[in-house]
Amino acid sequence: MSFTKEELLAGQVFLVDKNLNWTSFDVVNKLRYQLKKKFGLKKVKVGHAGTLDPLATGLLIICAGAKTKAINEFMGLPKTYTGTITLGATTPSYDLETEVDQHYPIDHLNPTLLHEVTAQFTGNLMQVPPNFSAIKKGGVKAYEAARKGEDLKLTPRPITIHYFKLTRIDLPRVDFEVRCSKGTYIRSLAHDFGQALNSGAHLSALRRTAIGDYKVEQALTVDQMIQKFHMES
Repeated sequence: MSFTKEELLAGQVFLVDKNLNWTSFDVVNKLRYQLKKKFGLKKVKVGHAGTLDPLATGLLIICAGAKTKAINEFMGLPKTYTGTITLGATTPSYDLETEVDQHYPIDHLNPTLLHEVTAQFTGNLMQVPPNFSAIKKGGVKAYEAARKGEDLKLTPRPITIHYFKLTRIDLPRVDFEVRCSKGTYIRSLAHDFGQALNSGAHLSALRRTAIGDYKVEQALTVDQMIQKFHMES
């Protein structure tokens, strides 16, 4: 990872394994500070190529210097995730950011039904984003309205799910792997999956394992990256 100040400004790409409870902007701000400190710069452009929610871990592509111009290209790549969906209960945010608001029976669920319904969520689909998202409608962020108990009635958006498969069934939890297009909300997928099963569901764990051909195994945590910066100073 050794590079000069000139090489940084010409453009660098960092693969980060994001920690739980960090925002994507926390990662950007931390690395920007360290890069400025390392090279004695007053400012340097740093940005991420695709948000990961604080409750998600995994691969985050960080672009610095002139490489920030390529952010949209990285964002357009398909994403791969693994995670856990908990059936039989819903939350307003579709994940663990908010408390469970309703419980549903799961006695009717079995592996055959689960796999049949999973198959319905493949291909070109229309998906409604979660109310607890940063999407704006009428200049208002959806999550700001949702926290006030308001529903902005977000419009369905076209997405592509290349595959969605269950890797473990241990009711009420199921583990999954999904590869999908830009703009796909895995929280909404979990919610819609629960609705299709007549059981309710929410996302209880999420990890991004790949963006295009970039793998999380190639990534470093922020702490590991900072340690390398110091070793190379």
